[in-house]
Parts: sequence; structure tokens; C-alpha cells
Amino acid sequence: MSEPGHIELERAVESIWVGRRHREDYGDLDPLVESIARDGLLQPITITPDGMLICGARRLAAIRRLGWKTVNVWVRSGISSHLGQLLAEQDDNLLHKPLTRTEEATLYAELKALLVEDAAGRQEASRFTSKQENPRSHGGATVAPPSAGSIGKTREQAAIMVTGRNAYTSMERINELQRLAADPGQPDDVRQRAREELDRIDAGGSITGARHRIRAAQALAELDALASDPAQPVGIRDTAAAGAARLRELEDTARPTDLERLAELAVERARTATKKRPAQLASARLHAVEEQPREFLPVRSFVYLWDELSTWTERYHPEAIGPALSGEQWAVFEAAVTATVAFLDTARTARNMRRETA
Repeated sequence: MSEPGHIELERAVESIWVGRRHREDYGDLDPLVESIARDGLLQPITITPDGMLICGARRLAAIRRLGWKTVNVWVRSGISSHLGQLLAEQDDNLLHKPLTRTEEATLYAELKALLVEDAAGRQEASRFTSKQENPRSHGGATVAPPSAGSIGKTREQAAIMVTGRNAYTSMERINELQRLAADPGQPDDVRQRAREELDRIDAGGSITGARHRIRAAQALAELDALASDPAQPVGIRDTAAAGAARLRELEDTARPTDLERLAELAVERARTATKKRPAQLASARLHAVEEQPREFLPVRSFVYLWDELSTWTERYHPEAIGPALSGEQWAVFEAAVTATVAFLDTARTARNMRRETA
């Protein structure tokens, strides 16, 4: 039985070799050895045409313990030369040029796809054996079906094999940037920003900061699209244009987390804009009809918000902000402060009442 990129055949066990990137601590192999002895090897291990192991280090160790001379394998063609070189490494001290973060992420994505493919085969085998059916198929010898976290485990395994660390979160975030940079369906500005962020990461920049900035760039692209869409109401177009202009002013000075948050707020404001002017909208928020049911965010969200805002007065100069704001911007700012003070008074009253009754 074969699939695209695969050939199933029998191979001498001694001809299969393992690079150093595969883990050497296989854990307790006894249950796996017993399973293979009882049911056979349901999911062939995966190797390259020259016998290098790609997936199945524990299964290979188990069949070697059983003394098998030959074993069915999947011969996987088409892996990149860089991934092949990585998996073929035999010595920690090999002299080679270190991988950049984006090169690591590219290899991580390729290897993760192979590991997920292998895990899917083992899960299929578990389904067959749980139904007492003939398991001699594209499946895997396992003691129990893979858990719901099997995808997470393959991410961890791929990250450790490529980077030597459990750095899959960083790898996934770089992969997201790589997808955006390569996606022709994305706006040109977003694709260009993604490429710039990848270059910045390779130069030692923060992956988390890049993630915040690319999300702000996506929000900015949405604002530009709303502002230029003649099908949108005038209020939405004007609010989107103002939000986009403000974000561009802050791009080089705001912290990445603040920039992303401001971008999200600008998009939300634009989507909900009407023909009312911002000052009228701010007044309307202050006098909202309380009878309308509202869903409130949890306390932890409030704490997080004020952790972020706790130092905002230290990051802006009031003598610069006052003259710089337009009349409409100033009205929105004053309304937000007024609403905040009203919220503070109500919250303080509730807090004091609780103390008195405690």
C-alpha cells in the first residue's frame, strides 16, 4: 500500500539509522514492546530513501529489543534538503552555520507536518484495534489512543528536534508571519510588514513584539479598506480614516502592546460609527439606557486592563497632548475621563459598603 510521497516496503532493521535530533530517552518501552509482540507493527516507521529515521524512534527501539531483522517502513521522499541535513546530524559539535530563527521555523513547520501525519496513522490504528478489527493497515501500535493533546505533543517534539528547546510557541508565531508574508490574499502593506518583522526577528528582535505589530498592521489595513469603501456610510469612512491616521502617527513611538490595543479600538470604533459626531457619541455613552442588558467582562480582565494603563500618564506629555488633539478628539478624551471618574465613584461606594457590612 502506498500514498503520494510514500512507498511501503520491508527493510533490514540494521540499515535504519538515527540522527542525534531524535530523543534518546524513550521512557517505559515495555508496554509498546508487548503491544508490537502481540499485534505486530501497525504503523510503519518513516524513513528517507537512504534509511534515515524521520518518525518512529520509540517503535524502532522496541522492535530492536524484540530482535526483529526486518520491518515494514514508509519511505518518505520529498523532504527538503535542509530538514534532511538537520535530521542526519550525528554530532552535537558539528561545525555548521547556525540556523536563523526563521530558518528554524521553516524546518519546524515541515517536520511538524510529518509528525502530525505519523500521529494520524497511529490514531487510525487505535481506532481499528479498539473495534477488534484487522489492524494490518496504515495505523500504529499503541497502548491507548492518542490523547486530545496529540497535536500539542507533535509541536513540542518538532520544536525540540529543531531548536533543542520546547519553543513551539515562538515557532508558531514565526510561522504565522511567514504565512502572512506569502499570502497573496493579504493586503500589500500587511505582507510587507510581515517580511520586515521576519527580518527583524533574524536580527534579534522580539517575536512577541512582532506579533503585536503585525496585528496592528492588519487592523490598519482594515481601517484603510473601510475608509476607501464607497459602500460604507460617511460616518464609518470618516472614523476609519481618522483612526488610521492616528495609528500611523503612533507606529514608531508606541509600545507594541499599546499599538495593537489602540488598533483594535480604532477598528471597533469605525465599525460601530454612525452619522453622529464623536462628541455626540461620547455623550450618548454617558447616558446609555441602563435597562439594556449588557454582558460585563470578568474582574481579571479589568485588572489586566489597568495593569496596562497604570503608567499611561508617564508615557505622554500633557502639554504636548492638549494642543495636539482636535476638538472631536478632545471631546472623546474628556468623555472617557468623565465616565472613568463616575465608574470610580460607584465602585468606591460599593467597596466601602462591603467593608461596612463585613
